[in-house]
Amino acid sequence: MTAALGTLPFLATLWLLMVLGASLLEESGARIAAALKGVPRQETAIVSMRLRSRARRTQLRTAEPRWRAAA
Repeated sequence: MTAALGTLPFLATLWLLMVLGASLLEESGARIAAALKGVPRQETAIVSMRLRSRARRTQLRTAEPRWRAAA
């Protein structure tokens, strides 16, 4: 009886893995096939972004007597 009850979760897990694998191949199957053939990847959309960077001002800390004593 336990073998029959153990088979059901096994088959359900196997079915779930097959469904997830099929959906994965449906979404990215063309990319996987192109990679296996050695076709270079084509970028579908190029997004340009302007980066702004500001120089951060760092204030130098000199060792104060109370911090020297704590060390």
